[in-house]
Amino acid sequence: MRLLERGDHLVRLGLLLDDSIRGEGRTVLLNGPAGSGKTELLRNFAEAATKSDVLVLDAICSPTERRIPFSVLSQLFRSAPLPPGLVARAGQLIDRALTTTAPATSPYEELTFEAVQVIHGLSQVILDLAAETPLLIGIDDIGNADGPSRCCLHYLARRIGSARILLALAGEDHPEPENSPLRTELLRLPNVAELHVGLLGQDAVTGLLTDELGASAAQRLAPALHAASGGNPLLLHALIEDHRVAGGVRAEGYGRAVLRCAHRAGPEAVRIARALAVLGEPAPPAPLGGLADTAPGTVERALRTLTAAGLLDGGDFRHPAARAAVLDDLPSAERAAHSRRAAELLHRHGADPVAVARHLTDAGDAGPPWARDLLLEAAEHALLDGRVPWAVECLELAHRGCEEGPKRAVARARLADAEWQLNPLAAAHHLEALVMDLRSGRLAPRHGVPLIRQLLWFGRVAEATGVIEHLRTLPAHEATGLRDLDAWLAVVHPPLAAHRPRSAAPREPEDGLGGPHDDARLRSLAALCDLISRGRREETAEGAERTLNDLSLGRPDPWAVEAAMLALQELVQAGRYRAAERWCDDLAQAATRRTPVWRAVFAAVRADTALRRGELTKAMEGARAALAHLPPGAWGLAVGFPLALLITAATRAGDYDEGARLLAHPVPFALNTGRHGLRYLHARGHYYLATHHPHAALADFMSCGELMRGWGLDLPDLVPWRTSAAQAWLRLGNKDRARRLASDQLARPGTDGTAARASSLRILATSGPATRWPQLLTEALDIFEDHGNRLEQAHTLADLSRAYYAIGEKRRARMVFRRAWHLARLCRARPLTEELLSVPSGLSGAVAEPEGRAELSRLTESERRVASLAVMGYTNREIAGKLFITASTVEQHLTRVYRKLNVKRRQELPVHLGTEAPGGAEHGGNAA
Repeated sequence: MRLLERGDHLVRLGLLLDDSIRGEGRTVLLNGPAGSGKTELLRNFAEAATKSDVLVLDAICSPTERRIPFSVLSQLFRSAPLPPGLVARAGQLIDRALTTTAPATSPYEELTFEAVQVIHGLSQVILDLAAETPLLIGIDDIGNADGPSRCCLHYLARRIGSARILLALAGEDHPEPENSPLRTELLRLPNVAELHVGLLGQDAVTGLLTDELGASAAQRLAPALHAASGGNPLLLHALIEDHRVAGGVRAEGYGRAVLRCAHRAGPEAVRIARALAVLGEPAPPAPLGGLADTAPGTVERALRTLTAAGLLDGGDFRHPAARAAVLDDLPSAERAAHSRRAAELLHRHGADPVAVARHLTDAGDAGPPWARDLLLEAAEHALLDGRVPWAVECLELAHRGCEEGPKRAVARARLADAEWQLNPLAAAHHLEALVMDLRSGRLAPRHGVPLIRQLLWFGRVAEATGVIEHLRTLPAHEATGLRDLDAWLAVVHPPLAAHRPRSAAPREPEDGLGGPHDDARLRSLAALCDLISRGRREETAEGAERTLNDLSLGRPDPWAVEAAMLALQELVQAGRYRAAERWCDDLAQAATRRTPVWRAVFAAVRADTALRRGELTKAMEGARAALAHLPPGAWGLAVGFPLALLITAATRAGDYDEGARLLAHPVPFALNTGRHGLRYLHARGHYYLATHHPHAALADFMSCGELMRGWGLDLPDLVPWRTSAAQAWLRLGNKDRARRLASDQLARPGTDGTAARASSLRILATSGPATRWPQLLTEALDIFEDHGNRLEQAHTLADLSRAYYAIGEKRRARMVFRRAWHLARLCRARPLTEELLSVPSGLSGAVAEPEGRAELSRLTESERRVASLAVMGYTNREIAGKLFITASTVEQHLTRVYRKLNVKRRQELPVHLGTEAPGGAEHGGNAA
């Protein structure tokens, strides 16, 4: 170790040694805080003294040897080669002392005659040795020396005035004399000097770091390491090693050094350090003393000692790792006792409930009667701040501490809600008990509606039905919220909804249902569900935005995830992809919505938007992320949502093995009793259709239709079962059935501008004469372009190319074909790409044709950028957003491009323009 700021001490010690060699015996006290480098200073000086032909006797006093009489003196006589006769004399004296009355344990106590004889004899042995050769007697940690040895050293110090002896004693700083009686007595002697070994300043720390880590690292790390160590060399070297090994602070490095310093500072300091670590924040001496069962005066001394050693700053630990190390050093039973006492102490002084609850959870004990209510209150604060795992700890402890009854039932209900946010499966084991609590009256009826939601999440339809029937038998002022519940059931679990007029709006909830947040959230969700039931597409999208805005203003509650998932799905189904993604980003900013359930929902919604844009790889990644954040079993009936996305994306990408594996995965028996089961059924049908099982596909699509009609939710945005069934009929060769279903879809209200209309137009075109194909397919293409769905654009362009080829427009057919093939490759849609390459050579050969390359030179750079994005399928609004221009500017650029390239519309743009898109452009979604 390089000793910085220690040069003056070494010089002073050298002068004192010179005096001793001349026969002027000296005693020097090296005092300083624990870990300040006294040991290293003494060791370096002893090495220098040995080179000067000075005999060195040294000893280290450890706490374990404090009770062994003359242990320090025994070490001295064994530390260097000595004449055998002298060693024998010392041994006989020590043996005599151990077999007679023990000498006094402190220098200021009255000595017995036998003790004086032994101490005089041992001192004389040392004086005789000094007559032959100069001596340096170095003793480290003198505060741990046994009593007899301390008496002998004090006796010797008084008699070395003319001896060639330097007695160097290293010990801790003790500003109070009563804590260091030997030091007090020695300082009264004329030949005693005291040297204080302090902590290192920042300049010295920087110098040491420069030697150890280099100048650059020293300048970067010096402030932080000086702050963490306080200039204590022991801590500083541990930090240096930590940064070498791990690049940061380690428990096995810095943490252990902190413990060494604390224990060397004495048992009182250790007790106070532990009390401070348990409290977790600075505290006055009185509370600290109460926690450590120590007098305030002793606490103040211990705090000064710990501060002087560099462990504390401002009454608190300098680094979190220091507190962690002290806590880990506490035996578990003692730590629990400290935490329990701290909770009682803080509660008695009216401290913040969260602070008190932390100590209760650390103790694992909710014993005091006041603890249950306090834990419930702290859990509410934790949920508001998004600290769900700790809220669960509080609620678990409160639940365990309550006897069976209403309080325990409420704690169980709150615990189930909190655990559900982390992992619904963890909350599932509470549901049976909660149903019993509700039926027995231990749980108030206002908790029944959230309980129904949890039961239905896991498909426990029979139990949910029983709870609904139980609530419907209660008076209206008790069973509140049922009307709003029915609105939600009619959309998400239609078989359980009570019959009600489609035009009715949910009534205002009566007083008494939960808290104000629960009322508002359920009421907002019910309003959205009523809009969905009416089938008003634009109104529903606006209602979804309002629901999400309500969510952003309040804390999560039992209905928050249901409301968010439904509202986001409605935005996506309305084609507002960018708005849905923006809401995912905005909601995810809050700490309260970073739990696995929320992350899973956001990932699934983003996968949905990617799938509807035709970004199959991104859709599969998002769906897999949703199932990783929340395992399939934890999704409950909602697993149909991410599974359907992943099955559909894998099917369209041509990964049929993945689709088969996903379909083999077990799903809840009750999946088809709600809206999530429709999407799963629809996805399975398309897998069957792609793998040449049209009859099985048709059965699934028709089942979707039967369920939706029976539920009164025959909405094409939810599941376009008619167009899917029409595709199956086309595969079976029944064009009449296909046309009938497509016409039925077009005749339904609210289909204008929808993807369902575009799909219906494709069915009508491909099932009719080729002369009608271009007109119908062009309208369908415009709709798909407006929605930003590149894969459907590719399918439609493929049909359109075949139509142009059939009616003899070969050049246009090849141009459209190239664009279809290009979009199919962008989407990674292998089945469509292979299908396109299998068409007649007159079309498939067009893939490699470099038509129109020369004409591209006529385009300006701005026109080229706009045209390239248009070829890739971006809408005018998306292009404007990507290039930071207005939509009208995009239209103007495209108009000039059409004129220069002699085309009439974007579908006729040369496909190789898409390879010249601006660098870094990402596939965007449809504008909100």
